[in-house]
Amino acid sequence: MSLASVPSSSHALTPYGWDSHWESAFAPYAGQGLVPGRVVRVDRGQCDIATADGVVRADTAFVTPHDPLRVICTGDWAAVDTDGNPRYVRACLPRRTAFVRSTSSQRSEGQILAANVDHAIIAVPLSVELDLGRIERFLALAWESGAQPLVVLTKADLVPDPVGLSYLVEDVETTAPGVQVLPVSSATGEGVDVLAAVIAGGTSVLLGTSGAGKSTLANALLGEDVMAVQATRDVDGKGRHTTTTRNLLALPGGGVLIDTPGLRGVGLWDAGTGVGQVFSEIEELGRECRFHDCAHEAEPGCAVLAAMEDGSLPERRLDSYRKLLRENQRIVAKTDARLRTEILKDWKRKSAAGRAALQAKRGGRAR
Repeated sequence: MSLASVPSSSHALTPYGWDSHWESAFAPYAGQGLVPGRVVRVDRGQCDIATADGVVRADTAFVTPHDPLRVICTGDWAAVDTDGNPRYVRACLPRRTAFVRSTSSQRSEGQILAANVDHAIIAVPLSVELDLGRIERFLALAWESGAQPLVVLTKADLVPDPVGLSYLVEDVETTAPGVQVLPVSSATGEGVDVLAAVIAGGTSVLLGTSGAGKSTLANALLGEDVMAVQATRDVDGKGRHTTTTRNLLALPGGGVLIDTPGLRGVGLWDAGTGVGQVFSEIEELGRECRFHDCAHEAEPGCAVLAAMEDGSLPERRLDSYRKLLRENQRIVAKTDARLRTEILKDWKRKSAAGRAALQAKRGGRAR
């Protein structure tokens, strides 16, 4: 009996997330003499893969598609040919989830950061002022990926006042409906055990800007100094990229952690559903608007604008919602000709309405 057919509960890859789902997905490759493995790190043309016999180095020449969203990624499960030298990855198993952002280039491409993730841990440092807009951006990508977001407020020891800390947690909870918010200090150990219990048994990806304390947090969860750590600047809390590659690590208390480099840019990539999830209260209000296609700008009977006027919906929240929707629409329009046409028509309509309003204000007639 091959190791791939061993019950998933006793499989050597169980610490890396192997279960009956992956056992079934790998079945077609078992008869070909291939072995299952999970990608723990990817370099150019090669990757490190955890197999039942340990971590092996394999060539990725057979799994290099033209689509950047289908390239092999940390967190992928693969079918590996371990006979011969070099070893080869022959196929990647279909992903459960994928965390994708847009690239910083002008080309309409997405970049996959991690695959088969259950929890997206968004690390937010308390060493600097909270950037709620950035948190919302991370949350939109996390929800869109199919993973469950979790916001971790790192460096909680820098806020010694319990009342002040509770206010910060409350601010983030308001920004992140339906998401657990945990204050954690890697220096004192506060909250680390709670976080470890939440993510045990699944795969988590650790996200955040450079200087957010991701590597220090990863070390705290691992119980040893595996990830290198550099000091951050006191003036703005920023630091250099300590982590330069995405690494998958098995946690001693159960579960798997994917650490990522600090992200300077967090561009949306076809994340309309994720944006709606982040701003669920605005989406719910929108169902009460007089017009089903209300843009929440100046339409009569707009429940969203009414909520903003009576103070129940913060103006900052609505502005952020509009901004992320516009950004996501631009990204999608790059590959959707029909949507580009609709955006152009809408722009012309608004321009004409603006000119007419200006003419009326001046006492003239719109042309």
